[in-house]
Amino acid sequence: MKKKKLLGISLGIIAVIIVISLSLIGNYFYNLALNPTTPKDIVFGTPEEAATTSGQVLDSDISWLLNHSNYTDEYITSSDNLKLHSYQIKNETSSDKWVITVHGYTSEGINMSSYAKKYYDNGYNVLIPDLRAHGLSEGDYIGMGWDDRLDIISWINYILNEEPNAEIILHGVSMGAATVLMTSGEEIPSNVKAIVADCGYTSVWDEFAYQLDDLFSLPEFPILNVSSIVAKIRAGYFLGEASSIDQVKKSKTPILYIHGDQDDFVPYYMMEELYNATSSEKEMLTIKGAEHAKASEVDPETYWTSVNNFINKYIK
Repeated sequence: MKKKKLLGISLGIIAVIIVISLSLIGNYFYNLALNPTTPKDIVFGTPEEAATTSGQVLDSDISWLLNHSNYTDEYITSSDNLKLHSYQIKNETSSDKWVITVHGYTSEGINMSSYAKKYYDNGYNVLIPDLRAHGLSEGDYIGMGWDDRLDIISWINYILNEEPNAEIILHGVSMGAATVLMTSGEEIPSNVKAIVADCGYTSVWDEFAYQLDDLFSLPEFPILNVSSIVAKIRAGYFLGEASSIDQVKKSKTPILYIHGDQDDFVPYYMMEELYNATSSEKEMLTIKGAEHAKASEVDPETYWTSVNNFINKYIK
């Protein structure tokens, strides 16, 4: 009996140690990935590299945004009571065409200025949100596109409250691309005419599994499993829920996929997986030699010609 009792106690202690260890591991990787206050140097190397998850950032275009005579700061309240910020510029030429440009992981809206200016020069009004927990928007965790998809719908409705006949393009880069792809699977207004998704990931689970292997040479089980439980407790969603590929299966909105074939942050093969899963009209563009979020910088002529040719099929 004593041996059995000792064995039971030993197994109990081992079980507690395992649970505590897994909890610590889950919290560590949650903080690394989703806590906006945790430094991301291990992921990016430098804060400057983190900013480039939205692609090319030109000081001249940031200056254009902030000094434009029609520039305003706009705010909405999210469904979970966060104050969300967006930069807005209405075109000097009256237009019902709008673009919502969506930034990448750890970046912020202002770093989408170059994309916004391209659309503005083509007659669009521009709205550039700070995703939750980024820039001037409130938030205690990074949504990775999942909660953000509902925020983008709120911004769409914000535009339609002002201009019911607006024709809207969604253009996202990196996490911003995943955000607009996740948005596409919801019941969104028909005013959203097309989506441009530049180097988006298939799902948060897939992206984190890739990064675990790439950065730490670690397997997804059990790390992602316990991290997902922590994410559900602290952020309200399981990592497996946040799936672009599941959302595009339900999409009714035309989607243009863009990806650089040298992307080693969101792997290039994810574009084809997303494309094949998409139920709506779709096109793919590969920018040869482009690393992550660098497609518009490496070959701007092909990039913007392809974007304009695609969206002009759906915009009046």
